Amino acid sequence: MTDENPPSGEAPAPRRLPWELHPSLTEERLTAAARLLARGRADAIASADYWAGDDAWSIGCRAYAFSKHQLARAAESGRYAWFGVLDETHHFVFLIDGVPVRFYRGDAEDPSKRTLRQQESEAEQLALALGSDHAEGMMFRFAVETAPDGAVKRFVFLVLRGEAGRVECFWPVPLADGPGEGRNSGSFLQLPLSAGGKQAVASAPRFARPGAFLPLRAALLRSQGRDEEQG
Repeated sequence: MTDENPPSGEAPAPRRLPWELHPSLTEERLTAAARLLARGRADAIASADYWAGDDAWSIGCRAYAFSKHQLARAAESGRYAWFGVLDETHHFVFLIDGVPVRFYRGDAEDPSKRTLRQQESEAEQLALALGSDHAEGMMFRFAVETAPDGAVKRFVFLVLRGEAGRVECFWPVPLADGPGEGRNSGSFLQLPLSAGGKQAVASAPRFARPGAFLPLRAALLRSQGRDEEQG
């Protein structure tokens, strides 16, 4: 991600807040969308089965699918009158009061070329929401930054423009601290699981949880040794 160099003697344009770029992008709505994304990822991690072969790649794929599912369910239920889904495919695009938004897992400071690609339906919807001239080359993205175990560290709402990804908005979503100044850049997010996530945790064997496999294996070996001695 780069800030394009302005012409000589011209100061770079200041970054703006989401609602300054479009009034529909309020803090409340962006926070609600981010919480849905976070819950999907939390459910994916909770249901991981390391004994069966789950790893970072499979959990990451499941986290993307689970996050899409949370958003789609919210749209279908009518929980938020302003929320909808534009594209349910792998290129998933959701709507905040008609404004198209996509999400990706990765560094908010360095979105990939794939992140900067724009779907045709997304571009058309953005032109309707903002007007053709203002929407030219603009993209709205949620960056989901994660820890090595897949847990969410931070959400950042980005507004990027052009192939170079010029940053017009960089707003950390204040999930942990409530409405305010976006202070969620350091701590991990602890969100309650959905009903499906709780069921997965309850039904999963103990060794399917992160960090539980090695202690269990040691206990099994000790038990096996006692059985052999008694035999």
